Amino acid sequence: MKTKIYLIAIAMLLSVTAFSNNAVANDNDGSKAAYTEAAAKLTEEQKVARIEEIKLRVAEIKAMDRSNMTKSERKELKQELKNLNKEAQAMGSGGVYLSVGAIIIIILVLILIL
Repeated sequence: MKTKIYLIAIAMLLSVTAFSNNAVANDNDGSKAAYTEAAAKLTEEQKVARIEEIKLRVAEIKAMDRSNMTKSERKELKQELKNLNKEAQAMGSGGVYLSVGAIIIIILVLILIL
């Protein structure tokens, strides 16, 4: 009889107890497409101002003493830097990048043509 009462009490206790969930709803999924959409809505002056803000924040983070931070704080800073990098790349013009091999091939083609 006692065991039935204990079982019922434990079942009631466990059914009433709420479990916490550590998952956080994130408005910004962190994808580059989301940053590109946001950058498309800004004017050139706003883009320049935002890029300056990003540069200042990165300089602040580099100047921080991270030795006193906990692991979770360092992880948050790393994630913030990644998001700032994605945002800055989305606002940038992209540019044209040439590898060393491509430059050598271009020079050889120019020499052969002349």
